[in-house]
Amino acid sequence: MAQRTERADALRNREAVLAAADALFAASSSPRSVSMDDIAAAAGVGKGTLFRRFGDRAGLIGAVIASRLEPLQQAVREVQDGAEHSPRQQVLDLLDASLRFKIENRNLMTAAEDVGLSSPYQAEHYGWWHGMLRASLDQVPGVHDADFAAHALLATVRADLVAHLIDDGKMTSDGLRASLAAYVDSVLGAGSA
Repeated sequence: MAQRTERADALRNREAVLAAADALFAASSSPRSVSMDDIAAAAGVGKGTLFRRFGDRAGLIGAVIASRLEPLQQAVREVQDGAEHSPRQQVLDLLDASLRFKIENRNLMTAAEDVGLSSPYQAEHYGWWHGMLRASLDQVPGVHDADFAAHALLATVRADLVAHLIDDGKMTSDGLRASLAAYVDSVLGAGSA
């Protein structure tokens, strides 16, 4: 059966909603305060459109995350496919890409954690990051349980931690990235270089 193409107005509405939600979360100092009413008004659609299209706030936030992650995931795949980097460097690059995404989208990712998407182990985007990281860790000498190591390393880039360190701890993005790289070096050990 052929897939139905989305009506032009429905596609326009979807894009307007995603853009409005993305902008509102980025600008908000309190991600919890961004309501479905706010998003509908900013997108120029009725609130019912949001619920029909995305189900609930969690569904909408998940769709915004997916739209923001799609180009990054494609870029990561292209780098991984043509990579001449060592598996260890791939681990560092993957974690740095995830951290940069969390830094740039910390309000959105904090909102995701607040609505229950924080059980990251069931979120599609978490599964993707975990799988990519685990595959690289499988190739790093001395890593005994790549599955666990991938989970443990991804815990270092949780949105709530990133927001706390940058917003409350006043850590710079570059400082956080350098600290993560140093931590990964200590976890993987010099023997895996």
